[in-house]
Amino acid sequence: MLPLAAFWFLYFVGLGVFFPYFTLYLRENAGLSGAEVGIVLAMMPLVGMVAQPFWGQVADRSGARATVLALVTVAGSAACAALGLLPGFTALAFGTAAMAAFLTAVVPLCLSVTFAAVRGHGPHAFGRVRVWGTFGYLLGVALYPPLLHHLAPARPDGFEPALGSMFPIAAACTVGAAAVWPWLPRGGAVARRAARGEWRVLLHAAPVRRLLLYTLVGYLFLQGPMGLFPIFVRARGGDLDTVGRMWVVMLLLEIPLVLLSGAGLRRFGARGLLGIGVLAGGLRWVGCALSHDMAMIYALQLLHGVVVAGLLLGGPLYLEQVVPEPLRSTGQGLLAMVGIGLGGILSNTLTGWLIDRAGVDLPFLLGGIGAVLLGCAVPWVLPAQDREPVSR
Repeated sequence: MLPLAAFWFLYFVGLGVFFPYFTLYLRENAGLSGAEVGIVLAMMPLVGMVAQPFWGQVADRSGARATVLALVTVAGSAACAALGLLPGFTALAFGTAAMAAFLTAVVPLCLSVTFAAVRGHGPHAFGRVRVWGTFGYLLGVALYPPLLHHLAPARPDGFEPALGSMFPIAAACTVGAAAVWPWLPRGGAVARRAARGEWRVLLHAAPVRRLLLYTLVGYLFLQGPMGLFPIFVRARGGDLDTVGRMWVVMLLLEIPLVLLSGAGLRRFGARGLLGIGVLAGGLRWVGCALSHDMAMIYALQLLHGVVVAGLLLGGPLYLEQVVPEPLRSTGQGLLAMVGIGLGGILSNTLTGWLIDRAGVDLPFLLGGIGAVLLGCAVPWVLPAQDREPVSR
């Protein structure tokens, strides 16, 4: 399990350096409008809609899941390093698309390798491996602002002239994750191969179709506000350090919830985790939209950990209960394609458009209300499943 934990850790260190601050870079350093920021952010899920199931199918058909994971990680790191050299909206949009062609497939592939590797190691094995990703993200998001200010101090208006340093730093961390490849598991369930055309089984399974629909709507309500959250923080008077501190708060509850995801799975089931996560995300955004008290906004970010343990883990865990084992990479890629992909495209674009025309509060309020209703509806949308996804 140690090599898998190391991969999750190093890759998420890079995400912690990149993801929380990319929106600010686009808005302030690159000078893009809210709508342009939304479009650039939408390039990740747009390209991911093709890349995620494609790389999942390559991994399932070849059985070389660990090797495919390492290859897309290396290619994505090179694209990330180049992104910081690109000027203007068009170049940044295409550069983000190039990066997305590889990096959007990393987490679904890593989930499929991890699920296969932890079979038979008990219900808590997955959480004990996956939690290292959260530790890595926390390290990246906490250490990058001091490093950034060491490179160049912020201006009095909060502008960060050295924010482009995120690209080579994140790329280096991503390459470090790929370097774990020789020690990743390759045998047993990790190497099971799918037959040609077998992926069509997924589209004929009613639980899979319902999960895809539920995930699509969940990301539609929640993803845009998450992607453009730094703009919301700036509108409330915060700066880059505020964004970083809020991410630290977000991760405080995420760490124990991910670590204990096996206990949550046994108590609530994957369906219950999914519904709780979506509901928590809705309450978080409604509270943020209605509050101008920064202390309250800080406190609401604790719900992010519930969203991760619910939506981001509950969905893949539910899928693992209903997907045939040789199709686990394709299944996880398909889930990411519909949720993070299609849902993210619509959500990021609509959120950016609404910010330009109605301010930052309205998209957070609308997304939050929709997510609260969707979270309450989970028992009527998804059938209950009995199969244990990580302990068989």
